[in-house]
Formats: sequence, structure tokens, C-alpha cells
Amino acid sequence: MDYHYLSTLFSSVENITIEQFIILQKIERAKELLKYGELTLSEIAYKLGYSSVQHLSNQFRKVTGLTASQFKSLTENTRKSLDKVELT
Repeated sequence: MDYHYLSTLFSSVENITIEQFIILQKIERAKELLKYGELTLSEIAYKLGYSSVQHLSNQFRKVTGLTASQFKSLTENTRKSLDKVELT
């Protein structure tokens, strides 16, 4: 199918562009990776296909209203390490 047709159809159904949808998906994944705390922001940017850390940082702040560091500090220590998980 023609890209223009698909883009118009997508926008009419979802009320956002395909590009905006992809950005939102990438930022959600970045938030997840930041929560885990296992990767640096540089590694996350590379993993998600950003051209630079600055590009990821700018989009992250635009979408969330927070810097990546602010977001990370809000979510730190919310996961239990595997050795602390209790089986019920």
C-alpha cells in the first residue's frame, strides 16, 4: 500500500502521526530501561537507534516533561533484586 494512504489512515484512527507513535514507543522503552538501571543513557540511546544521547534527551524531556536523570531518580529503588524476592 501507498505510504501516504497508510499514514493518513493511521492518523485518522489514532489521532497522532506514525512518527509521533514511534517516538512515544521509544520513550516508553527508554523509561523501562532507565528503571532497570542496567544501562547508561548512552547505551539506551544506541539501543533505541538514536543518533545521539542529546537527541534522546531532548525527545525524552519533550514527551515526559522530565530529564532522564529526574525520571531515573523518581523510579530508583522500586525494583527488588532477585535475591530479595519472596516466593509465596
